[in-house]
Amino acid sequence: MLLRNLYPSEGLCNGTRMIVSRLGQRCIEVQILGGNFPSQRKLIPRIPLVSMEGELPFILTRKQFPIRLSFAMTINKSQGQTLGIVGLDLHTTAFSHGHPYVAMSRVTDVANLAIFQVPALSSTTTNIVYPELLIK
Repeated sequence: MLLRNLYPSEGLCNGTRMIVSRLGQRCIEVQILGGNFPSQRKLIPRIPLVSMEGELPFILTRKQFPIRLSFAMTINKSQGQTLGIVGLDLHTTAFSHGHPYVAMSRVTDVANLAIFQVPALSSTTTNIVYPELLIK
């Protein structure tokens, strides 16, 4: 998964899912999964990361690839994605009542949706509402 907005016009945005097809010293060749650029091959360069002034007594500069191996993603990161198979883990309650809806709406076929919940026999989840935040 891509961690930075490198070239949004070419489909290389934060959260883009990719398959690595070739590793190099200075760049990685990837194939984009889904979105407006499915199956297109792109090169991901190493980018410089510089520490903030005042964060350390010196300025730290390093180069790294802005990608991370991803077996799972948060509900927020899944927004805008279209996924073939979705497993939704509700062992802890969702942050808001809209989160499970967002997660479930990512899957293309309801037969490929699995929801994991404790206790396993329960068919409901807690609807979290903070009344003190609502405008009266």
